[in-house]
Amino acid sequence: MLTKKLYLSALMTVTTLTSFSQEIKKSEDIKAIKAMCGCYEVKFNFAETFQYSKDSVNYKPSATKHDNGLEWIELVEDTPNKIMLQHLLIVSDDMIIKHWRQDWLYENTNLYRFDKDNTWKFTKLNKMDVKGQWTQKVFQVDDSPRYEGTASWVHIDGKDYWKNTTDAPLPRREDTKRKDYNVLKRRNIHEITKTGWNHEQDNDKILRTEAGKEYLLAQEKGMDIYTKVADSKCLAAQNWWKENNNLWKNIRTKWDTVFDQNKDIKLEKKVNKKTLYSQLFDLKPNATKDQTDSIIDSFVIKK
Repeated sequence: MLTKKLYLSALMTVTTLTSFSQEIKKSEDIKAIKAMCGCYEVKFNFAETFQYSKDSVNYKPSATKHDNGLEWIELVEDTPNKIMLQHLLIVSDDMIIKHWRQDWLYENTNLYRFDKDNTWKFTKLNKMDVKGQWTQKVFQVDDSPRYEGTASWVHIDGKDYWKNTTDAPLPRREDTKRKDYNVLKRRNIHEITKTGWNHEQDNDKILRTEAGKEYLLAQEKGMDIYTKVADSKCLAAQNWWKENNNLWKNIRTKWDTVFDQNKDIKLEKKVNKKTLYSQLFDLKPNATKDQTDSIIDSFVIKK
């Protein structure tokens, strides 16, 4: 009897310590994710590294790209299991561009995996497979889906980083120039640094056929370096978000109704000869929810 009591006591102690350890780890994860908020000077760097095209004579690699900008990253939602970060690109005090958005969900089991040709496949994950993990859901400038992946944040040897591989559409810098591939397999690393954070990429440019066959065309290296600066340098973006927040909240709410169906998603590239982002960007801050709902509905292909 005494032995059984000691066993149960030891088991409860181990369970308590494990739970406590998981909570500490989760708090470190949250701290790392929220560290990406604020005002940043950003350097965008991309270079095609290796080519695998059989037509090496006529193959034209993408030019190496070096660009820079100023971005404000707004903390839009902050709950124990969901953190929403909105990127705003500052061209000038009078020109703010709503950039990409990243949502972080704890132990999330619903994923939309990019297939090809503006199509995302809904995938249900096993709860045990995402234990302690965070899903990063990345959205286009119009809050339509882009890519999603799940992995654990790592805190070791003074480093804090998250690493995942997932498929994505072509980035905007390639979409208007390249038609020889239709999937970018992204190896993403988000690492928090002493001066800000880095977004490192090692990507495969893939042609995926209707039959599901894949042909590797090329690989590229990406390194986006975010250097923290005073929040006052991004005041224009902060004011812009206050003025436009309700508009984009309505847009996110509409998209949530699409995602909550847990079905594959396929979108039109253009409606009335205009892209989704251009139609939404044309709206005034006081546009009604009926207006935004109608525009998004016109792009979602019903099956």
